[in-house]
Amino acid sequence: MAEEKQIKETEAKSTPKKSVEKFAVVRIRGSIRVSTKIKDTLKMLNLDKVNTCIIIENTPVNKGMIIKAKDYITWGILDSETEKLLNKIQNGKKDHVFRLNPPRGGFERKGIKKPFKTGGALGNRDDKINILIKKMI
Repeated sequence: MAEEKQIKETEAKSTPKKSVEKFAVVRIRGSIRVSTKIKDTLKMLNLDKVNTCIIIENTPVNKGMIIKAKDYITWGILDSETEKLLNKIQNGKKDHVFRLNPPRGGFERKGIKKPFKTGGALGNRDDKINILIKKMI
């Protein structure tokens, strides 16, 4: 019995951990006429102000919060290069909340009230979130 535990422990140590996919979430819209539930969700995500960005892991809880606040944020899969850029501007702070500038060249053509798929700025961007963040740094 003890030998089995040792074997399992050595297997657990030797198997490499999977890299967890990370999302970058950026708040696009303000808090005027926002329902209380969505305000609370944005508060839990630490997105208190417009043009703030957070890095979160891909978990069911985080996905649920993202879906609830989808009309006020944009998100996508963060790559390692953009994560390094964000960590450079952090200035020694320990939280993963980044205050960004408005994007150079503005948001997409149809504005901040339309989904990304139809030419707006809101919703899921997949890999293109990295382009937006680079425009905002």
